[in-house]
Amino acid sequence: MIIIAGWLDVDPETRDAYLRDCLPAIELARAAHGCHAFVLAPDPLLPGRITVFERWECDEDLARFRGDGPDSAQTAQIRDASVARYRVSAVEEP
Repeated sequence: MIIIAGWLDVDPETRDAYLRDCLPAIELARAAHGCHAFVLAPDPLLPGRITVFERWECDEDLARFRGDGPDSAQTAQIRDASVARYRVSAVEEP
């Protein structure tokens, strides 16, 4: 299991539009083989922050979906980011 988690910072005035522009990619991800979760969500306390959470079955499924990544227009809007890949060795009930 692979988890991608972290955050992106964009201009607070453009965050809602950025998230709307991401809707097609979110829909594609959720329909992709091996995707268990894919969420980009506004942080309730930080006006320009977007929380990233993805859960994939394996590296190959993630790579097949990811391809070249976000387009250059989306990338240009990101002011700062901290996103990491985590490998899960076991899953347990909370």
